[in-house]
Amino acid sequence: MKVIDLINDDKHGQSFSIEVLPPLKGNGTEALFRNLDKMKELNPIYINITTHHSEYVYRELANGQFERLRIRRRPGTIAIAAAIQQRYDIPVIPHVICSGATREDIEYELIDLQFLGISNLLLLRGDKAKEDRMFTPTPNGHAHTTELMEQVNRFNAGFFDDGTPIRHPGATFHYGVAAYPEKHEEAPNMEMDMAYLKQKQDMGADYAVTQLFYDNRKFFEFVERARQMGITIPIIPGIKPFAKLDQINQVPKTFHCDMPQELAAEAVKCRTDADAKALGIEWTTEQCRGLFAAGVRHIHFYTVSAVDSVVAIAQQLMPCSSAK
Repeated sequence: MKVIDLINDDKHGQSFSIEVLPPLKGNGTEALFRNLDKMKELNPIYINITTHHSEYVYRELANGQFERLRIRRRPGTIAIAAAIQQRYDIPVIPHVICSGATREDIEYELIDLQFLGISNLLLLRGDKAKEDRMFTPTPNGHAHTTELMEQVNRFNAGFFDDGTPIRHPGATFHYGVAAYPEKHEEAPNMEMDMAYLKQKQDMGADYAVTQLFYDNRKFFEFVERARQMGITIPIIPGIKPFAKLDQINQVPKTFHCDMPQELAAEAVKCRTDADAKALGIEWTTEQCRGLFAAGVRHIHFYTVSAVDSVVAIAQQLMPCSSAK
């Protein structure tokens, strides 16, 4: 089933989805499944699985010199997506990104996903490598999400990236994209950022899910401007509660989102992780209630380092949602 049909299905009422991270290289799935066991009680209508490009690390040699290596810390997005879908019978949406991938890599990802019966994707450019000052596309890769979308669209039309016809085309892929209520950090202005979102809609995106935010007014203003520009696809609010003291400063800086003054005034009073977690739960619960009260029907939770908080928040919202 297309995820957009789940999002638009009235029988779900007010609903949730969640995003999880593949295990670090060398770790098993036990911790991931323990967290999903907690969150499945929220009846998520789908589960996103992130993917991450490789990065450079330095390993000290016996002679005291350092060797530069390129590794992937979290491989296995496609395999994890298949395992989650099989174990929990919940639709999965693996991320497919430009960053760190060649066009051929992406083509093989699409083939593997078809073999596994996974047809819903989230298409993203991905973050720049930590060692780069600006995003640098992989040789024979994509610089922008729209280029990635073009490749997926060609594949859906029955052609490999080099133009060769696919002898036996499989199921069509459906996909969502990202949106930024407070503007993408690299966009010169909001108007251009919104124009890119409109372009993605016109190229075939079924929906957009936003970067996390703490101020609902910014989300509402973003949606209003999007509608004025002819963007009609569903725009799903992405929400993440901070759950540790250091996240109060790190999350807004990392994700380029402002903290409302009311929240900031309470955040500076926090002295322990427990204080921060309690504030994160309280603020995000009220934030979600405000979204639902304004007519939002679906909320997407970023759960990394915040699983217990997300569960606590959703449980408080259950009378307003389809979770049981």
